[in-house]
Amino acid sequence: MGAESGWNPLWERAQSFISRYRIGIDPEAEENQRLPCIFMAEDNPGDVDLLRVALEEHTVACELWVASDGERALRFIDEIGLESLGCPAIAILDLNLPKKTGRDLLMRMRVHDAWSTIPIVILSSSDSEKDKSDVAQLGASRYIKKPSSLDAFVGIGGVLKEMLAGRV
Repeated sequence: MGAESGWNPLWERAQSFISRYRIGIDPEAEENQRLPCIFMAEDNPGDVDLLRVALEEHTVACELWVASDGERALRFIDEIGLESLGCPAIAILDLNLPKKTGRDLLMRMRVHDAWSTIPIVILSSSDSEKDKSDVAQLGASRYIKKPSSLDAFVGIGGVLKEMLAGRV
């Protein structure tokens, strides 16, 4: 389940909601090379950069689609036809997003046909057992507390690589 990387007219519209990164790809590689995709809703650009480093360190070749707040993520989920872009292989949600929370997104994804079977990882600074329990009941596949060290954050790349291996 990867995204077609070539230009698609929907990308012009989609890019008003998300940023798109190609990770672990030779810059000279063909733009239309089929890659697995990870969708991320994260408002902290530093955490996005850390995830990009983690994926590169684990030689994960993928596209990373990033929505910088919950409202942009929700609009992307509701308004962009994933059938045309290709479904993400994994979604990563921060719980504490501005405008709409990660919980709001998780609930919407789990009832949306195109998103309902995609593994969803919660990546949050919260270590609350209630948060972990709540998102598990809502259908999150995994809960990862945001690490405080670069080495630990890089380890997330290995977890995602294993998850992708089972999805694409």
